[in-house]
Amino acid sequence: MQQNGSKSVEFFTRYLFLTLGIVVMAIGVYFFKFPNNFSTGGVSGISIILGRLFPGSFLSPSMFVLIINTALLVVGFIFIGREFAFSTVYCSMLLSFLLTGMERLWPMNATLTDQPMLELIFAVLLPAFGSAVLFNLDASSGGTDIIAMIIRKYTSLNTGTALMAADALITLAALLFFGPKTGLYSILGLLMKSVLVDYVMDSFRQKKCFQIITSVPDPILDYIINTLHRGATIEEVEGAYSHSRKTMIIAVLNRSQSLLLRKYIHSIDPHAFMVITTSTEIVGKGFLSL
Repeated sequence: MQQNGSKSVEFFTRYLFLTLGIVVMAIGVYFFKFPNNFSTGGVSGISIILGRLFPGSFLSPSMFVLIINTALLVVGFIFIGREFAFSTVYCSMLLSFLLTGMERLWPMNATLTDQPMLELIFAVLLPAFGSAVLFNLDASSGGTDIIAMIIRKYTSLNTGTALMAADALITLAALLFFGPKTGLYSILGLLMKSVLVDYVMDSFRQKKCFQIITSVPDPILDYIINTLHRGATIEEVEGAYSHSRKTMIIAVLNRSQSLLLRKYIHSIDPHAFMVITTSTEIVGKGFLSL
């Protein structure tokens, strides 16, 4: 019973964060990307260009996102089958419906400000943050990611390079349809997006690696294991200068836990020697799996 309750909480938490990521992404796309015609690749970039090709019709960029995402989901089910995650369907359709709903509730006839650089920053930053949240949970918003899944399954092509090339072509098309100014902003946005997604993902995964050399290891180990609920490794070491015998404790914690541990060690052993490094990839039990 307790295990089922734990799984329910984990499921609810996962989809709560997925929803948050999609909402942030939708705000960035609708309020900043669409009004400025910033085309930085993906389904939203294609939709902006199609919206320009069919002006004045009921097929707005938001509707094109819904149509293209729905078509790609059908293709995904056909070619990927059971491997096609429910979370991808959920995120893809939620994004499409949010954009359509925003269009009905808050019609955008002009940009929010007269500062295109400011709007470009938000047009890139918000979707990049949302994408990083999804990627961190092993999910995606569908769209061109579905094409990447199909390429990965049926070919040996480098999917990252293929998707980057596709995004670059979509972005360059903005030069043709919207002129040099919007096109150059779109190219700048594509470069910013590639950097920001990696940066935000790394900040989510960031961990602190402790190497603690102390003469009182027992209370520190007890605090790490029973209070912070983390594992640790111990090793007997000898000082090269003093030849005194001490214990080195190796532990990996998140940022909030690292602050608590530093404070506790200072109260227990003010003379403890600590080497604290930052890492974004920890592979092993309790962290990333092989």
